[in-house]
Amino acid sequence: MIYAILVMLILGAILGIGLGVADKFLKVEADPRTEKVSTMLPNYNCGGCGYAGCSAFAEAMVNKEVNTFLCKPCKADKKQEIIEYLANTPGPDGSTVNIKG
Repeated sequence: MIYAILVMLILGAILGIGLGVADKFLKVEADPRTEKVSTMLPNYNCGGCGYAGCSAFAEAMVNKEVNTFLCKPCKADKKQEIIEYLANTPGPDGSTVNIKG
């Protein structure tokens, strides 16, 4: 019984260390602009833009999957603020996003 407990503790420690190392070296960094644009959107998650929610639409804009601002419930001043933010803030690769109003 003690032998089984020791084997499980050692195995758990080895796998835990492996997961820690994998987290350190295999981490995927997200574009910080996605979170910022998502908070600037109205967050109704209505799907009027054709995406599942505001965060999906924000990710699509940052990844240049859309070139037209499709959020219908967004107010004009917030819409312009988002367009200017994406045009003036470069991403990790140094490129900006141009969205048409």
